[in-house]
Amino acid sequence: MSLSLECKKAKRTGFIPAFLCGGILAAAVPIVNMAVRSEMYVGQQNSPMQILMGANWQMMAMLNILLIVAGSCLLYHTEFADNAMQKMKSLPTRESSVFFGKFLLTSIMSVVVLAIEAASIAFCVSYWFEIGNDFWLELGKSFGYSFLLMLPCVLLSLLISSACKNMWVSLGIGVVCVFTATMLPTDNFVLSLFPFATPFQVFVNTEMAQVMHYVYAAIIEIVVIGIAELVFIKVRRSFE
Repeated sequence: MSLSLECKKAKRTGFIPAFLCGGILAAAVPIVNMAVRSEMYVGQQNSPMQILMGANWQMMAMLNILLIVAGSCLLYHTEFADNAMQKMKSLPTRESSVFFGKFLLTSIMSVVVLAIEAASIAFCVSYWFEIGNDFWLELGKSFGYSFLLMLPCVLLSLLISSACKNMWVSLGIGVVCVFTATMLPTDNFVLSLFPFATPFQVFVNTEMAQVMHYVYAAIIEIVVIGIAELVFIKVRRSFE
C-alpha cells in the first residue's frame, strides 16, 4: 500500500524520469570511454570486467550517489511542501511507513539504474572484448554487491531529507557528504565504511574476505540507520 502510494506521489516530482536519465548518463560513461580510448584498455591482461570496472566505476558510482541524494530530496520535498507532512499526521498512516515506502521505491529505482549500467558493461565487453563463460555470473555478482553497498547511502540520504524541511539544505548536506566520500582514502577500511563511500567499492579483483567484511558492514549500517530514523521520528514528535 505504501509503495503504490509513493509511486503515485513520485509522478508529480519527476523522480522516476530523473533516475532513468541518470542511469542512462552513468551507463554512457564506459561506452564513451571505450569509444574514445579503447586502445588503452583492449591490450591489458586482466579480465574485461576488471578493466571496465576499474576504469569507469568511480565516476559511475559518484553519479549514482548524486542521483540518490537528489531523488531523496525530491521525495521529501513533496511531503514538506504546503505542510503536507503535518496534514498526513491526522490520517491513519505512520510516518515510519512513509519513510520505508520511500526507501523501497528508491531501492527499486536503484536496481533499474544498475540494470541499465550492467547492460552497458555487457555491451562494452561484447563489442570490444569477448564474453567468457563466467562473464554473466561475474556481472551479476558485481552489480548485486554494488546494490547492497548502495542501500546504506539510500537510507542515510532519506534520513537527512526527512530531517530537513528545506530541500536545499538536505541537498547541500548530501552533496557535501558525496564530495567528502571522494576524498577519503579507499584503502582505509574504517573510513570507507562511510555510507556515501561504500558504493565506490568494486567486487571484481577484491579478496572474498574483504568482500564479506563490506557485506556485513552494509547490513549493520542498514539496521542502524533504520533504527536511527525510527528514534528520530519519535523524538521529533515529542517536540512538536
